[in-house]
Formats: sequence, C-alpha cells, structure tokens
Amino acid sequence: MYKGVLVLLLLSCTNSRLLAQVAEPGAVLPDWQAGYLDLHHINTGRGSAAFYILPDGTTMLVDAGEMDIHDGRTFTPRNSQLLPDDSKKPYEWIAAYIKRFHPAPKPVLDYALITHFHDDHFGAWYPEMPVSKKDAIGLTGITGVASLVPIRMLLDRGYPSYSYPVDKNRWLQQVGKNDTPYRRTMENYFRFVEQGVKNGMQAATLKAGSLRQIRLQYNAAAYPQFSVRNLKANGLIWSGQDSSAVAYFPPANPELPFSWPDENSMSLALLLQYGPFKYYTGGDNPGVLFYGNPVWRDVETPMAKVTGRVDVATLDHHGNRDAVNEFQVKTLQPRVWIGQSWSADHPGHEVLVRMVSPYLYDGPRDLFATNMLEANRLVIGPLIDRSYKSQQGHILVRVLPGGDRYYVIILEDKDETARIKAVFGPYTALSK
Repeated sequence: MYKGVLVLLLLSCTNSRLLAQVAEPGAVLPDWQAGYLDLHHINTGRGSAAFYILPDGTTMLVDAGEMDIHDGRTFTPRNSQLLPDDSKKPYEWIAAYIKRFHPAPKPVLDYALITHFHDDHFGAWYPEMPVSKKDAIGLTGITGVASLVPIRMLLDRGYPSYSYPVDKNRWLQQVGKNDTPYRRTMENYFRFVEQGVKNGMQAATLKAGSLRQIRLQYNAAAYPQFSVRNLKANGLIWSGQDSSAVAYFPPANPELPFSWPDENSMSLALLLQYGPFKYYTGGDNPGVLFYGNPVWRDVETPMAKVTGRVDVATLDHHGNRDAVNEFQVKTLQPRVWIGQSWSADHPGHEVLVRMVSPYLYDGPRDLFATNMLEANRLVIGPLIDRSYKSQQGHILVRVLPGGDRYYVIILEDKDETARIKAVFGPYTALSK
C-alpha cells in the first residue's frame, strides 16, 4: 500500500515539474524548444489561422482568415468580435502572433498553406483595405501576413494554372460575371502569387498522398518519427498506401457551373504524426449531405477511412452542420477536439451531440473552442458548458519530444500578452 502511494506521489511530482517547464496558468508561455511540436490555433474572431512550429524549428501557417467587413453579418451577434481589438487588421494580429512565438529572431514562414478560397481562410478584398505601395496588392489575410512575415513556400489547391475545376480565366468569369468582391479577391490573390514567385517565393499545388512535400527544413535527421501526410487536395484523396491518391469527384463539366464540387469540398487536409501522436486538420471539408447533394460531397468519410484514430482533430468547417459526420467521429475518435470558431453556427447542435456521444466511441474526450458565442449558449443550452473545457482563447497543443505526451494550453486573446489562461494534460498519445 505504502509503495503504491509513493509511486503516485513520485508521478505527481514528476508531472508538476513537467507542467512548470511546459506552461503554468498566469505565466508567460515558455519558449518553444527543439523537439517540441507546437500547434497554435490563433483567434482573431475573423476566421481560421493556425501557426505550427515543427520539432526542428520549421514553421508553417495554415490559413489566414480575414472576413469582408461589408458582409452583412460580420458585426452582428451572429459573429465574434475582432480580437484582441480593432486597433489592427486581422492579418496584422496574425503576423504579430507569429512574430511573438516564432523561434527565429527574424521570422520567416517556411510554409504557408491555404486550405481553400473563402475569406475566413485566406482574406477578402474590400475597398478600404490597405494596399502595398510597391506592387499595388491589397493587404488582407494571407497577402497581408506575407507583407509582414516573408513566405518561402506557398501551398494551395491550384497553382500555377488554377485549372480545377475549370481554367482560371473562365472560373473568374463564372464566379463573378460582374465586378464582384469575390472576383476582386481572387484577382488580388493571383497577382500576389505571381508577384511573390517573381520575388523568390516558391509556390505549388498540394500533392495529395505525398509524405515528402512538407518536410522538416533544418534538422530532419534528428526527428525521423515526424511526418506530414497530405490527405487531400481538390478531388484527390490519399489511397492509404504509399503516396498514391485516388480521384473522388466525377469529371467537371465547364459548361455547367454548378456541376463541380463547391469550394468547401475542395479543401486541403493534412495528417501530422510525431511518433505515436496524430493530428488531423481539414479546412472546411463537408461530410453531411443535405437534400439534393450528390453522394460525393461527403469527403469526410473517404478521408476518415485512411486516417484512422487521431489524438487531436480540428473541426471540419468549424463544426458547421454539414461537417463532422458520424463516420468521421467514430473513426477518428480523438481525445481532443478543437473548434476554430467565429460564428453562431459553430458548432451545430447536432454536431456537438455527435462529438460527445459515448455511442460513437468510448472514453473521455475534451472539447476546446477559440470563440463560443452567447448565441450558441442560448440555442444549444447547457450542453455547451458540460462539454467544453475552454470556450475562449488561442489554443496551443504542445507535444513533448518524441510525441508520447502533449498538453492543451489556452492563451489570452483579449490583449497582446497571450498569458496562459489554463493548462490541460498531460495527455498520453493514443497509440503509445
């Protein structure tokens, strides 16, 4: 009996010391160290942005949302407010966050990935946005971040021809026959990419199935247990074997503008693995079919089949009602769910029920949201408070060297201190 108590005390002391090294509530976040995998989910209230520091110091930005300020719902109770405040544009807050936590004295993004072309993931053109004096590119979302933090490699779903589902010029004609904000957004993005490549930035389409396109840049030999698998790009989904991918969507018919998948369905998706630790993120990929939807609009099911269980999963489409389907929940079975939320639609009530249901998978699961609005609480009710460990703040997943254990750390989002609000863990990787 006494031996058992002693073991528990020793474990408790070890965990306390480890926690002090990783993070303590009320303190400033200890710096990233070689061997850590830090997955920051940045909250500006204007869309998705995630900043990854990989074990050797390689850095990656996944999305840089900045919603159109003229969207009718942006300043209503249906949407979150701009955080920390409106003294900066969303892209400036994202860049400031990256600079604060970047491991290098002169921050550069080794990779920037845009999951798909919606404003809450890559920025929106609007008349009042700042414009760079050098090349007249509108600064919003990813174009704004790149003006403050250089990007070495840009990955999206279509470079260089942007020919899927139809060629770039025809696509622009069909998404905006008139001079629409979305057409201007895409034209601004294309100019940004073209100018960036001329100035030395690399760009490429994400290769579905690849295990080598996103790699450690500084000391890969020290971390052979780390990898990034490209799960999906456009209609190509990893086969589950070697680096091959299979075409999931039917051929597009350029003569029928709505015969191809919508933009959400073409989102990119990744699986990060560090030893036994696995992390899934998939943009706005949908999985729930509504009336009249073709069966192939459910892309979560074929992805889940090759992904299997993970430790941490971000919510597809922010947890909106057309995503996080039953098959995905019972297949991925994450210990931690992360919602990059900004709307009263995040999460849908039925989505939350699926995530917490013991009938879909056994065992505990912890839910975290960057923003939980009062509108959600009014509609969904007490299930929100019963289910979520944290409902507000930047969300950092800090994976310790080797991937055996990890913490979820909530950082203050209402000021620039980013002080630690709460710490959860240590969690043990599921396949450990």
